[in-house]
This record gives sequence, C-alpha cells and structure tokens, in this order.
Amino acid sequence: MSSPQVILITGSSTGFGRLFAETLAHRGHTVLATMRDPKGRNGANAAALQSTKNIHVVEMDVTDDSSVDRGVDTCLQHAAGRIDVAINNAGYGLTGLVEACTSDQVREIMDTNFLGAVRVSRAVLPAMRRQHSGLLLHVSSGAGRVVFPGFGIYCASKFAMEAMAEAYHYELAGQGIESCLLEPGNYKTEIFGKIVTGSDTARTATYGAVAQIPDKLTASLDSGGGNPQQVADAVVAIVETPAGQRKIRYRVSPQDFGVDQINAVSEQVQKAVLDRFGFADATRFTQRSAATQ
Repeated sequence: MSSPQVILITGSSTGFGRLFAETLAHRGHTVLATMRDPKGRNGANAAALQSTKNIHVVEMDVTDDSSVDRGVDTCLQHAAGRIDVAINNAGYGLTGLVEACTSDQVREIMDTNFLGAVRVSRAVLPAMRRQHSGLLLHVSSGAGRVVFPGFGIYCASKFAMEAMAEAYHYELAGQGIESCLLEPGNYKTEIFGKIVTGSDTARTATYGAVAQIPDKLTASLDSGGGNPQQVADAVVAIVETPAGQRKIRYRVSPQDFGVDQINAVSEQVQKAVLDRFGFADATRFTQRSAATQ
C-alpha cells in the first residue's frame, strides 16, 4: 500500500460516496466525508460514517459557493492544511426526453453534477499548489462519453465534467497535480432512488414510441448492474497509483459497449491537438518538491 493520504469526498452520505469513504478509510487513508445537512436529514448516515476509524464528516453543499469554501477550510484545519485527493462524486440522475426537462431542472442538475465539481476543484487547488502535488478525481459515467436517448440532460452534465477534467489534466500537470476521470457503468446504488423525471410531459405527446424510451431505459438499468465494490476498488487503485503514472480516464463497467474504444481514439486525437499547437511540453506532468512552508 502507498503512504496514507488525506482524501476529500463529496456526496458521501450514500451510494458510491459512502462506499468510497469506507473502503479508503479501511485502507488507512484519512477520509474527509462531506455531505449536506449531517446534523439533520443525513444525521444517521453521518453518525455511521463518523464512528468509522479514519473518517471525519464535514458539512458541504456543492451547489453553494460559501458552503464549499467553509467545508474545504474545515477539512484543511482538520488535516493540518493538507488535501492530497479530492473526489468529485456528488451528483444525481435526470431522466426524460430533453424537451420534457424544464430550464429549472436543467439548471439544477448542472449546478450539482458539473458546477459542484467546478466549485470543489477551485476550492482545493490552492492547497494542492502549495504542496506541488494532488489529485482531482472526477466521478463521471459511461454516459459522459456516449449519449442515451431519454438521459440526454444527465449525459450533458457528465460530458461537461469530462471536458473540465481533461482541461485540468493538461493545465495542472506542470505543477505536479493530476486530474483524472472515473467512468462507471451500471452499478446499483441509492442513486436510482434519487432520479428526477422531466416534468413537462405534455411536450412528449407527439414523440410516439420514443416517448417510452426513458421508462424503458430506467427499468433496464434498475433491473441489472454490477457490484459497486468494483468501483470503490478502482478508486483505491487510482488513489494509490504513484504520482505521474495515472491515466486520464478509467472505465469500470459490467458491460462493454464501446466506451473504451472512444477513450482510445480520444487519446490519440488529443495528443495530435497538443502536438499541432505546440503544447505537449507545457502539459507534461512534472513532479516537484513540496513548497517551503
């Protein structure tokens, strides 16, 4: 095992986030498990996590700038000013034809799934820059690389995360900081109980058979899925990979429908883009010694 690290995780009350927290803590890492309302509606989940060795619960709402800043400050105070890894996991699903999703619904999911990762990354990066080291690990999805009709807005939120994370991958490399993406497939977690449905269903009257796709897709996903511990084990492997040896994307899925191929082609295309504009050297990972305190 690698040396213990200080790891901040968003959306830790249930699902992947909670499983990541417990698995990493059992490996000896210090886990800062963030969630909304740990003294209220998430009180039982917070108490269970808080009772686990190496886990410390911190309040954070990723849709609120001030809450994110306060939460990261609390984490830094607890961990003597250090955050080695930030896992952007908070998110939820939105199903429905694109036209059935209102502007408010689109705004809300983007605020959580995409802007939440923007806020947390910005909040932790000053500490990582002081350290000249760190890892931003963004929990995306296969739906961040391929489009499912009936899940279009959810896909858009993950496509946005993918673009941001890849830009960070290039922009931060010279400072010894890595940005990686984890793309899980279909794994049964509590997220299925939190899926929101496009509310303007009157808009779907002319779509015929296409209007049935969201329900069919949700039923298909709900009836299958792999063991989510596989995803938590992948997170451990990524976190414990030596700095500078991590890939930009990791795909973990019980099904294979071409995402790995898309990632391979994307890697080739992006390399050509960086070479074409002369950015290859500037975006190469450089490990540096810690800043003098």
